[in-house]
Amino acid sequence: MFMEIAIGAIGIGVVLMVGYLVISQVRAALPQGNTLWNGTNYTDGGIPSALGSTQATVFAGFGLIAVGIIVLAAFGLINIFK
Repeated sequence: MFMEIAIGAIGIGVVLMVGYLVISQVRAALPQGNTLWNGTNYTDGGIPSALGSTQATVFAGFGLIAVGIIVLAAFGLINIFK
């Protein structure tokens, strides 16, 4: 049971890491000023704060990967010393 939970946590973490890469590329692709390509001001729409919130969620994925690896290591050690 613990092994399935750990593998699931690692899987979710990997998906969130890919999301982090996508979000960081989107943030880097935004123009340096406050206007988008069509002339609208993107700070009024909350795009920077939405990207920040999304990146904070993705950072939780890094934690899931760490927890999954720790649980897998503990599971392996328990099986070794049984």
